Amino acid sequence: MSTYRSIIQQGLWSNNVVFGQMLALCPLLAVTTTATNGLGMGLASTAVLLASNLLIASVRHWIRPEVRIPLFVLLIATLVTLVDMVMNAWLHELHKMLGLFIPLIVTNCAILGRAEAFASRQAVLPAAVDGLCMGLGFTLALVALGALREILGSGTLFANASLMLGSGFSALEFTLLDDYPGIVLLLLPPGGFLVLGFLIVLKRLIDRRIERWHLSPQPTATLDPANGETA
Repeated sequence: MSTYRSIIQQGLWSNNVVFGQMLALCPLLAVTTTATNGLGMGLASTAVLLASNLLIASVRHWIRPEVRIPLFVLLIATLVTLVDMVMNAWLHELHKMLGLFIPLIVTNCAILGRAEAFASRQAVLPAAVDGLCMGLGFTLALVALGALREILGSGTLFANASLMLGSGFSALEFTLLDDYPGIVLLLLPPGGFLVLGFLIVLKRLIDRRIERWHLSPQPTATLDPANGETA
């Protein structure tokens, strides 16, 4: 159980694809003009991460070391192609919005990195949990960055979610600020870098606070010799 707890904690926070490993910054900055785009790209990447970890962990004993990297790339490219076709068929508006960045999931270093560093050396279940948590951590980073840029840039949140993700996501759509002119800079690439830097600093401040809390002396119960009770 402690092993799975560590995998979950690493994927969602400590070794987060974006805030911990600083990977996949190209799609992160390119598509996160809205939280909807970030959610769509994150879920697509999570599907590829989960499926690739499952496949590679399942066949790791039959893969020769000399050909493992080309084989990993081939498997990931096949999965990305399938995800691209599924999104084009059932999430066409989102597919049009994300465009070229869906096929470019193949070049996401995090996916190949987890295949090499974890899935190729672990059993199927831990590899699946790792892929899922790394994908969800990446999705959280995309949504957080997209939400901040969208709120400050246009005053909305999850704009066009029902159009891009389906009618079931209409409850996510909010107009937070009416007649808001918006900060256009935050919807441009420089704004993406600014918001990303702010989120990285925020995470490191939280990590430092948690570390100080763990290092600070904790109060301990003492035994009162007079009545034999703890004080």
